[in-house]
Amino acid sequence: MQTEIIQKYNRPVPRYTSYPPANYFGPLTEVDYLRAVEASNQARQNQISFYVHVPFCRHLCHYCGCNSYPMGRMETVQAYVDALHREMDRVAQHIDKSRKISQIHYGGGSPTALPVPMIKELTEHMLSLFPVIDRPEIAIECHPGYLTENDWVALTECGFTRYSLGVQDFREEVLKTSGRRPSLLPMEEILQILRGSGATVNMDFIYGLPKQSIESFRETMRQAAALRPDRLVTFAYAHLPMIFPRQKVLDKAGLPADEEKNGMFEEASRILQEAGYVPVGLDHFVLPEDELAQALAQGRLHRNFQGYCTRRTTAQVYAFGVTGISQLDDIYAQNGRDIQEYISTINEGKLYTARGYRLSAQEKIVREVIEALMCNYQLHWPDLAERLGLTVEEVRQACHYDEGQMREMATDGILTLDGEYLYINTDGRPLVRCVAAALDPLMVNTDKKFSKPI
Repeated sequence: MQTEIIQKYNRPVPRYTSYPPANYFGPLTEVDYLRAVEASNQARQNQISFYVHVPFCRHLCHYCGCNSYPMGRMETVQAYVDALHREMDRVAQHIDKSRKISQIHYGGGSPTALPVPMIKELTEHMLSLFPVIDRPEIAIECHPGYLTENDWVALTECGFTRYSLGVQDFREEVLKTSGRRPSLLPMEEILQILRGSGATVNMDFIYGLPKQSIESFRETMRQAAALRPDRLVTFAYAHLPMIFPRQKVLDKAGLPADEEKNGMFEEASRILQEAGYVPVGLDHFVLPEDELAQALAQGRLHRNFQGYCTRRTTAQVYAFGVTGISQLDDIYAQNGRDIQEYISTINEGKLYTARGYRLSAQEKIVREVIEALMCNYQLHWPDLAERLGLTVEEVRQACHYDEGQMREMATDGILTLDGEYLYINTDGRPLVRCVAAALDPLMVNTDKKFSKPI
């Protein structure tokens, strides 16, 4: 991509893992949330997805933008897990017992900071509450820096179907500068253990960190491709020190320029596609037989806070733990962030709902449009209009569609306008967030803080 195009469009915009983004959330009560939970029983897509937020980390990495906290005393960890069990039961009382679980996802923090028996008990509890679909996705994010061979073997006995390994980079110089501990075991040994359980394996990387270059990240991607994980994820580092003060350390170490950062992604994309991987969404690369690749080919890829998914596993999301965000048809609801307050509130028989967002009819339309664009890199206005029961003009009006702005982006090579289709060009994909922001009415005169796409 040309440097002048990057400079023109590389401005802060939402990541659009949800619409509206979480920084638009406001106060929301437990009563509001439980009413939305009960209403979700009648949702068009009413499968169940459970998200469990484990906030603990044995060490906080400098780049981290997650809701993470240093590992506390084991009494606090046990009390937190006990509260998770109680929260699950409290919410489950309001969910129709005939509905089926399609997803369970552990995020954090570092979920594998918990003792494995605790993880197993939590998973078994959730699976005991409702029936499950055929081949549900049960996934966990793993920090390989602290897990022994026995830990990995024990995890394979917890019923997980997918593991996401937070590798970030293979070079110890990069990890040390970023405050990240390298893998305790060779990655080949970990993959052998996990694949022996029949599960799929993601490997997650970050580009744009200090000490990285196009050449170094190219070599990292070659090493990753040689290991042949089922999915590879290349996250662009989002530098927001005004929100996450711990990131200020990385300013001193020096960050790659935008052009070099974009070069890292372009090299990663080239290498992984040459190795047979299919690019999916903003940052995923999957093997051709992966159901995400098949969903993309059919224009049926979806996304929620857990990541990309298919129509088979699409569901209403119910989140447990501090800062967990439930994602229902009409509402987002997020728990508060204080661990002790969470424990005491749940132990009192109440939920810890702190904030959220109720979507208007217009925002539901915009959500459909932006999700289609972000997931499938294309919009077919008549199909969208038909699915929403509206005219093409009504959908475009809801999106604050500006024909002149779209044509300017087409002239700059980011997208192609072809009749009723809008396609994001291959070279323009790193800037898809900018196209989505141009269709987002909330971005008009916004004062919210976001990260740059590159």
